[in-house]
Parts: sequence; structure tokens; C-alpha cells
Amino acid sequence: MTDLYPVRRALLSVSDKTGLLDLGRALAARGVELISTGGTARALRDAGLEVRDVSELTGFPEMMDGRVKTLHPMVHGGLLALRDDPSHIADMESHLIGAIDLLVVNLYPFEESVARGADYATCIENIDIGGPAMIRAASKNHSFVNVVVDVADYDALLAELEANDGQTSYGFRQRLALTAYSRTAAYDAAVSAWMAEALEDPAPRRRAFAGTLAQTLRYGENPHQGAAFYTDGSNRPGVATAVQHQGKELSYNNINDTDAAFELVAEFSPEDSAACAIIKHANPCGVARGATLLEAYKSAFDCDRTSAFGGIVALNKPLDAETAQEITGIFTEVVIAPGASDAAKEIFARKKNLRLLTTDGLPDSREGMKTFRQVSGGFLVQDKDNGFVGIDDLKVVTKLAPTEEQMRDLLFAWKVAKHVKSNAIVYVRDQATVGVGAGQMSRVDSALIAARKAERMAEALELPQPLTIGSAVASDAFFPFPDGLLEAAAAGATCVIQPGGSMRDDEVIAAADEAGLAMVFTGMRHFRH
Repeated sequence: MTDLYPVRRALLSVSDKTGLLDLGRALAARGVELISTGGTARALRDAGLEVRDVSELTGFPEMMDGRVKTLHPMVHGGLLALRDDPSHIADMESHLIGAIDLLVVNLYPFEESVARGADYATCIENIDIGGPAMIRAASKNHSFVNVVVDVADYDALLAELEANDGQTSYGFRQRLALTAYSRTAAYDAAVSAWMAEALEDPAPRRRAFAGTLAQTLRYGENPHQGAAFYTDGSNRPGVATAVQHQGKELSYNNINDTDAAFELVAEFSPEDSAACAIIKHANPCGVARGATLLEAYKSAFDCDRTSAFGGIVALNKPLDAETAQEITGIFTEVVIAPGASDAAKEIFARKKNLRLLTTDGLPDSREGMKTFRQVSGGFLVQDKDNGFVGIDDLKVVTKLAPTEEQMRDLLFAWKVAKHVKSNAIVYVRDQATVGVGAGQMSRVDSALIAARKAERMAEALELPQPLTIGSAVASDAFFPFPDGLLEAAAAGATCVIQPGGSMRDDEVIAAADEAGLAMVFTGMRHFRH
């Protein structure tokens, strides 16, 4: 097999016309014959280029609203014929099939139709048939045929042709084929995922996920691990769709922690109040609401100033200058917010290693979506934890009922606990976390760790007593025994929110009554592993 093959004939059929005319002119200038379909042919002709219609090639007009136009031996024979196989050459000559050396196709905008909320029939009409068939044919025959499915590869194709006097190398065609197969796989994955949702099938027989490379990362969680970041094509506000204004590239851990921070702060509506979440190693080390972002940030920071060093800060409102100035007082890896004022950007510009991301919105914390996690030999798929509990969902189970102020803190603590690794214990006072215990094998240990953090912060801030005194406490799952509850009471908590459902609920409720605690059950747990 010869490594280099010339490009003499190209078939172009694209939905996205970006860069089409420049590509068409460059190919025509090299003497490449252009074949095209429908709107692509019209666009090329309007630019003064000579184009041959596919219908002329096949001898059949486009029909059935364009559903049938390229599914023909004159097209697929030209793409699939092996140029070094005498029998293939004989078949081409016998049936007057001309070789097609370059296929440029991008598919009907199915993903875009789904993203804009198109109805079922419209989405079906935007499922491409001829495009994927041609792409797969050209990709299979990459020994001879070039297939381009991304506008981003137009310049690379032209550079390859320039470097090789109108020819392309086998390695180049291989890379194009890899991209092409990945594209059709992603396209089919998008269609199957949409159809499963449309049919309300929670567990289809086969499940596929796909993404588009956004960034090759320096390494993964540790320097010896390779890593890359892929986006799923959704418009959900967050780290994948954010604009980075400054700072070096995000690392694997930065992306993971920034996502955790922004999903947490999105629990708190900006219409109600400003909110700030500070994340370290995927766990919150401080979360607070405030009348202003500055107030919310200071309260969140005071929960655990030690852990906040080198952390990720997420805000539920656009960053202002005052808050930006305060944040620069400590080393911070990333700040993510729905926006940022010019004055705030100028302040951050003095900290060249601080990354600022803006998203132009908050994700919907109650949005339904799937999450998945790889395990050995497979992967787990589940609904995103978008469980919500309001005041009317709470059941008071103790003799003492929470006050209105306590109820506000309980609900705040519950929202935070949802984002803390299990076993999770969260102490809250005045709409700010004052102690967070995360990821312990024992719920008792989580309660103790959170309380000790509060004690250390009281010493650092020269407070007369830890802020857990008079606090509300949340547990992400039920207390299996009274011991964890009693540790929270010993730390000064006066009210408790937990799912309930333990075999020993009666014992736990009795212990709460004896300790003078008010306690409510949610009937919902928030394990986060």
C-alpha cells in the first residue's frame, strides 16, 4: 500500500456551513472536482464554484424531503472501493463508478434540536441517515479516503495537502478516521439517550455515553496518571461551559472541585440572598448566606480558615470588587461565579495564578439528569441527586419543635449535607456552616471532627465559645444509634435534621427528648460516596 494518495474528487455535504466556502475555494484551486448536495451545493455555486450535484452522479433526484439522496452505489462504491484491488477497479469501470477521495460531512443538528427543547417529531427528523452511512464507509476505507467531520479539521486538511503536493499520508487519514468514528458513536449515543428519556426507560438494554475533548490535562488526580476533560454538549451552566478569564489551565482536581462547589452554591437562589461555598478536595469547608457576597464569603471562610487555603470558591451572584479584594487575601485556586464586574476582574488580574471562571447563569439543582461511575468491568448509572425537602415535608418527632429561626438553619444544613461525602455531619448557625465532618466510616467520628474544627476556629477567632453552641445539625443519613446524636448535643447543637428510618428511631428520639433537642425527619437521605 502506498502511503501517499492524491485528492482528486471530493463530496461535501454539511449542515454547519462554517468555513465551507474557504475550503471549497482551496480545493477547487487544487483542481479537485467538487460534488455536493442540496444547500451545500447552492452555497458553493453562489460563491462562484463549479459543483456537480449528487443527483447527477446517481441518476436519481433527491427525494422524500431529502431523506434519500446519497444512499446509492455511485456514492458508496466511490467511497468503499479499494484502489489496489483489481476486482474493485474492474467493478468501478464496469459500472462507471468514480473514486471519491475526500468526504466532508457534518451531521444534521440532532443534539442542538434536543438542547433547544424541540418536540419528538422534530428531533426524529433531525436524525441523520445518509451522513453517518457515508462517514462509516469512508472511515473504513481510510487506506485511500479522507473523511472530515469537524470544521476544526479543515485547516489541518489544507495544510496536509499543501505539504504533500495535493496528497495525504496514511497516518493523517487514520487520525481523520478515528475522529469520524468517534463522531458517529457520539451521535448515536445522543440519539439513544434522548430516546430512552422520551420513552421514560430508566434502564435501556444498552447505554452509551460520549463526549468531546475540551482539554488534555497535565495529569489526573496524581502526576503519574494521564487525564483529559470531555464535555457532553449540554448547555448546563458550570465548569464545562464556563469562560476562563485568567490563570493557568485547570487541572483534573481543579475541575472536579469547581464542579462540586458550583453545584452546591446553586442550591441557594440568588433571588433570596447571596451565597458562597468554599470547597477543598470535593468537600465543603465553608458555606454561608449573606446580605452581600462579601458577607457570605467572610462567613463561609470563618467556618474553617485552614482548609480554605488553596480552595475553590463558588458564588451564586456575579463577583463584585469588594468580594474580589477579600478573596485575594488568601491563596485561592479557582473562583467560579455567574459573572464578574470589570473592577473585580482588574483586582484578580494582579493574581496571575488565580483562575476566574464565569458561567452566565446557575445550574438548576432540581434538574433531572444521569450520572455515571466506572467500576471494574462496567459502570453504574443513576439519577442525579436532585432531591428537595421543603418545610412542609419535615416531620417533627420530638416533644420540642424547632423555632422558625432553627427551621431555617436546619434546611440550610440539609442542603449542604447533600454535598458532603458520607458519613456527613454539618453544623449550621445563622445560615452559615460552623463545622463540617465528612467522609468518615463512623457518623460519631464525623460529629466529633466537625465539633473539633469549630473549637479550633473559636480559638483562632478569639470567640468565647465555639459557634456550634446553639447550632442546628444535619446528618445525611439516619442515626443508627443515639451516640452520634449525643455527640452533636455535646457540641452544643439544639436542633437536628435527619432522614429517620432506623430500627432504633424510638431510642434516638427518646435520647433527643432527654437532651432537650428539637428534631425533624426528612424521609429522604443524601448518601454521597
